[in-house]
Amino acid sequence: MAGYHKPDEKTLQGLKDISNKLRILSIKATNASNSGHPTSCCSAADLMSVLFFHTMRYKADDPRNQCNDRFVLSKGHAAPILYAAWVEAGYVKESELLNLRKFDCELEGHPTPKLAFVDVATGSLGQGLGAACGMAYTGKYFDKSSYRVYCMLGDGECAEGSVWEAMAFASHYHLDNLVAILDVNRLGQSEPTPLQHDMDTYSKRCEAFGWNTYVVDGHDVEELCKAFWKAQQVKGKPTCIVAKTYKGKGIKNVEDQDNWHGKPMPKDRHVEILNDLQSQIQVPNKTLRPQPPNDDTKPADLKPLTYPSPPSYKKGDKMSTRKAYGVALARLGQANQRVVALDGDTKNSTFSDLFRKVCPERFIECFIAEQNMVSVAIGCATRDRTVAFASTFAAFFSRAYDQIRMGAISQTNVNLVGSHCGVSIGEDGPSQMALEDLAMFRAVPTCTVFYPSDATSTEGAVELAANTKGICFIRTSRPDTAVIYSPDEKFEVGVAKVVRQSDNDTVTVIGAGVTLHEALAAADILEKEGTRIRVIDPFTIKPLDAATILSSARATRGQIITVEDHYKEGGLGEAVLSAVGGEPGIVVTRLAVTSVPRSGKPQELLDFYGISAKHIAKAVIQTTAN
Repeated sequence: MAGYHKPDEKTLQGLKDISNKLRILSIKATNASNSGHPTSCCSAADLMSVLFFHTMRYKADDPRNQCNDRFVLSKGHAAPILYAAWVEAGYVKESELLNLRKFDCELEGHPTPKLAFVDVATGSLGQGLGAACGMAYTGKYFDKSSYRVYCMLGDGECAEGSVWEAMAFASHYHLDNLVAILDVNRLGQSEPTPLQHDMDTYSKRCEAFGWNTYVVDGHDVEELCKAFWKAQQVKGKPTCIVAKTYKGKGIKNVEDQDNWHGKPMPKDRHVEILNDLQSQIQVPNKTLRPQPPNDDTKPADLKPLTYPSPPSYKKGDKMSTRKAYGVALARLGQANQRVVALDGDTKNSTFSDLFRKVCPERFIECFIAEQNMVSVAIGCATRDRTVAFASTFAAFFSRAYDQIRMGAISQTNVNLVGSHCGVSIGEDGPSQMALEDLAMFRAVPTCTVFYPSDATSTEGAVELAANTKGICFIRTSRPDTAVIYSPDEKFEVGVAKVVRQSDNDTVTVIGAGVTLHEALAAADILEKEGTRIRVIDPFTIKPLDAATILSSARATRGQIITVEDHYKEGGLGEAVLSAVGGEPGIVVTRLAVTSVPRSGKPQELLDFYGISAKHIAKAVIQTTAN
C-alpha cells in the first residue's frame, strides 16, 4: 500500500516480545492476587503491544495530558493487561503490579480514574464505546485536535444494546478519529459467545452500522500495525478492527479452552507457564517507546462558570422550570465556551433547543438512545474538556441507570436534567411520568440532586451544577408555575429556603417543584381559617438542609408534612425522614403518589393522588387535631 512503511524486523520482534512480557505480567499479577482474568488478558496482548508501543501517541510520564491519544478498555475485566502496558511504558512499577486487587492498591479489579491513565471506569460491559464516542466527538468538533481515541471491546459485550447505540452514533457523526477494537476470543464467561469466530458476521454488522471495518489476525503484530495505520488514513468514518484471537493465547493446555474465565493459573503450573512465555522473548532488554503526541490541544479552562447578568424574571411571572432550564442553559452557554448540551430527541420538550439555537456547534443530538447519551456525556466531560449537560424526560434516565452508576465510579462531573416529572405532566400517562427518579439519583454516591421550584431557582441550579463536582441531577417540571424568588436571590447547594413563616406556625410543610406551589396555596387556604403553616423549599434534595428543617420543626411543635410528586419510596419524604430520624419529638407525615397513576388533567391527578393544596390543608388540620 502506497505510503505504508512496514516496521523493520527489530521493531516487529520487539512488539512480539512486549506481547509476551504483557502476558507474563498479567499472569504474575493475577496469581499474586489469586483472582482476575489472565486468559482475557492474554487474548489482547498483541493488540495492546501494537497499540501502546507502535500506534498510539502519548506522553508516558503524563498519562492525562490533554494532547495524548485516548484509550478505553471497555472489557474492563482485562485490567491487568492495561496495568502491564503502563509498567512496560515506565509509569507503573512492576512491584506495584503484584499488589493487584489488594485493599491499599489503586490497581483494582477493574479500571477506575483513581489511576491517571484511566479516563472512565469500566467493568460493567457495553459502556466503553459510548464514552469513547464522547471523547472522539470532543476531539473532532470541540477541541479540533489531532488526538485519536481507541476503545477495546470484548466479543461477549457485543450482546449489549448500548454497544450498537454507540456504533450508530459514531458513524452518524463521522468520528474518523475513533477506532474500536473487537477482541474476538470466542469464549464468554460461562460458554462460547453467540457468534464464536464467525468473523464475517461481525464484519458485516459493523459495516452495516456505517463503520470502516478490517478483519485481522489479532496475534499477528505486522498485520495489526498495518491495520491501525490504514485506520488513520480513513476520513469520514470510524474504524473497527475485528481481531480474531484466542483466549489464553500462549498458555499450553489453556489456550482456546472453555472454563478458564476469571481464573488465575494453577499454582503447580505457574512457573512452567512463565518459563515457556519467557523463552519466546528474543530480546529481553529492548524497549520500544511511544511517540509523543502533537502539541495542538489547549489545557482545560477551569475558571468558574457564571451568567453574564442576573435572571430577568419578576415575581408572579409564570414559566415552567423545564423552559427555565433551557433559558438558563442558553445564557450559560453563550457566556462560557466549555458548556455543551446533549439531548435524546426531546429538545423541544426539555427546552434544550434554546441552547441549540444560540450554540449549535456545541449541541449534540443523541436521538432516542439514553444509555449512549449518558455515556457520551461522560466521555465529553473527561479531562475537564467540557461541562456537559444531558437532558431527556426524567423517566427515561432509568434505562441508563447503569451508565449513571458507572459515572459515579468514573468520578465524572456530568450534569443530567430530567423533565416531565410526576403526575403533574397530565394526559401523557404513567409511562412518561418520572416517579422514581429522586430515589434513583439519591442512591448514587457523588450525586447532587437539585429540585428547583421556579424559574429563578432553576437558573441557580444550572449555574451551581456547572460548578459542582460529581454527577448533578436537576429535576424540572412541565406545568407553568409562578416565580417566587427575586432576581437577586442567592442559592446554595444544601441550603433550603423558608418561603412562608410566622411566629404562630403549627406545622412545617416541605414541598418541591409543583408541590411547593400547592403548599403555598394550602397556606393561603389555612390562613383564612386562622391556621398558619411554615413552608420550606429544600432546593436540593441531596444534600438536604437538615438544620433548617429541624429548626423549623422545633418551632412548629415537631410536626412536619412532606408533599411530593413522586412515589413514597426514596423521595423527598424519605430524605427528610433520614435527616430527622434521630431527633426526639419529630413526627413526619408524608404525602406522595402511592400507586401507579393514570392519564388525566394535571390538577385532577394532583387531587386524586392526594398531593394538591386541599389535601395538604386537610393533612395540616388532621395533624394539629392530633
